[in-house]
Parts: sequence; structure tokens; C-alpha cells
Amino acid sequence: MTSVALAYLAAGIGAGLAIIGAGGGIGRLAAAALEGTARQPAAGGDIRTSMLIAAGLIEGATLFALVICIILATKT
Repeated sequence: MTSVALAYLAAGIGAGLAIIGAGGGIGRLAAAALEGTARQPAAGGDIRTSMLIAAGLIEGATLFALVICIILATKT
């Protein structure tokens, strides 16, 4: 197996793990936000704002991981 093939394999595995992690993180975030809104409807706006900020940070980290995977795949 060549180093190019290993780089593609590592990039594919890394990208998959990044997407799975982001999906799980955003799913947990949305579930917690919905539960918080159900318990205290008056705080819905504040909960939504905090949720959107956290979702943006999760997406930013995922995008960074995917860029690293692309760089890893195209470096060789």
C-alpha cells in the first residue's frame, strides 16, 4: 500500500469521524435546548441564542477538521 493510498484512507476516516461527531454534538445540543424551553418557556429566546452560538462553534470545529483532512489527502 502506497503512502498516497494511506493518506486518502486517513482523510476519509477523519472526515467521517468529524461529521459523526458534529452530528452527535448538534443533536445533543438541540435536545438540551428543546428540553430547556419545555421546562421554562419564558427563557426560549435566551436558550435559542445560546444554542445557535454553540452550534456555530461546533460547525466551525467540524469545518476545520474537514479542511485538515483535505490537506492531508492532497499533500502527497
